[in-house]
Amino acid sequence: MLFKVAMTVRLPQDMPRAQADELKSTERAVAQQLQRDGTWRHLWRVAGRYANVSIFDVADADELHALLTALPLFPYMDIEVEALCRHPSSIHDDDR
Repeated sequence: MLFKVAMTVRLPQDMPRAQADELKSTERAVAQQLQRDGTWRHLWRVAGRYANVSIFDVADADELHALLTALPLFPYMDIEVEALCRHPSSIHDDDR
């Protein structure tokens, strides 16, 4: 199943810079591995915000929930999820 996931990160203002940098580094490594695995299909930054819009390809909502809650930055994220399905007017044979 494909899901559109919008994530906004809100790190505490008083979080020590070293801790924030470590969280971001770990998050980057996890996100890049999930992309290599094909689970995190697309990742776009939202211009002007500490936010992204992503497409995930997982078996179901339970798998997506487990994946999102395991992200290092999860405790600091506002997340919105929408399930996606193919549009009958799409000219593409795949889900790119």
